[in-house]
Amino acid sequence: MANKIKKTAKFATFIIFLLGLLGSGFFILQAKTDIFLISVSMEKNKEILPDGKIIINFSQPVIPESYEGKIELLPKEDFEISWMNNSRTLAIAPRKFWKPQMQYAVAIEEGESRFFTNIKKQSFAFSTIEYPVVESLSPIDGAKDVAIDMEEPIIVSFRESFENFYIRFNFYPATDITYQINPEKTEFKILPKKPLKDGEKYAINIFAKYIKDTDESYRQIFSSSFETLVPAPVTWEKNLGLRLEQAKKFTQAKIDQGKYIDINLSNQIMTIFDQGITLETYLVSSGKRGMETPKGTFKIENKAPRPWSKEYGLFMPNWMALVPSGKVGIHELPEWPGGYKEGQSHLGTPVSHGCVRLGVGAAKRVYDWAEIGTPVIVY
Repeated sequence: MANKIKKTAKFATFIIFLLGLLGSGFFILQAKTDIFLISVSMEKNKEILPDGKIIINFSQPVIPESYEGKIELLPKEDFEISWMNNSRTLAIAPRKFWKPQMQYAVAIEEGESRFFTNIKKQSFAFSTIEYPVVESLSPIDGAKDVAIDMEEPIIVSFRESFENFYIRFNFYPATDITYQINPEKTEFKILPKKPLKDGEKYAINIFAKYIKDTDESYRQIFSSSFETLVPAPVTWEKNLGLRLEQAKKFTQAKIDQGKYIDINLSNQIMTIFDQGITLETYLVSSGKRGMETPKGTFKIENKAPRPWSKEYGLFMPNWMALVPSGKVGIHELPEWPGGYKEGQSHLGTPVSHGCVRLGVGAAKRVYDWAEIGTPVIVY
């Protein structure tokens, strides 16, 4: 009887031990399942550069082969994948470029970790950088009576820096241009290399492409148009050389004592006199319509060889002020900081903001000839 009780006790102990093993095994299995749960995340999903990589991180190493042919991109693009960080990081790169200003979706089918646990299907979305946005263009769309010159160039302002893009300007009728870009790469100042035709409508189309992409990838981002100024009819010779000869022959001195400068706004001619005798005539460019050079009798108030205009961001070589405030003066064709000087083709046409412009050479001769206090008559 005692032996029977002992055997029964041993059997019960064995059963309890067996149940304990099963219970602990279930606990270990559950613990392992918790340990091997894998999280998946995308590092960055906005403002991706066209040649940028999409980075997806896994919390545990995966079997890369389990993802072969299981990654899809919409809209469809050719792409390459690579695994890094001991197969914890997936990089998706375009074979060429992602399209700018595009929303993409990435679908990743089920895969497998190195611990042979299944990784659920994943889906992500990302967007690429936007094309530059034109904030404003001056002259405004549809503007009339426009006169483009160095003091008032075409100005294109962007909402943000276009540092990742090349910008192209197409003019119609076709026009060769030169331009300056500000250090922040948010603004263009554009000047035609040759004067625009009078009374002509010009269209400007602006295109942009990612700096590393091909020229075929330019996309139009803005368009505008304006009409140039129709000049008032004149009776003076259209040939500027003949007009200078006309002025030299017919301009009468208004002061016969000492030096004085004579400026005829109607024919855009400056004549310098000494003791009532004509010394020389020069083509000028005075104030345009709405910003006319003031008429009257003035004198040279002050002089400076190459002052800087804060208002216009230009150098005004051989400056001679006509008013004490310095708002109006005689000077050489203005110059950008980079050294580009406005062409002499504007001489003979009123396009300035009120000053009287002289050509290179002529301005220096008048500057050296006229002392402070020399009378100036503008009519």
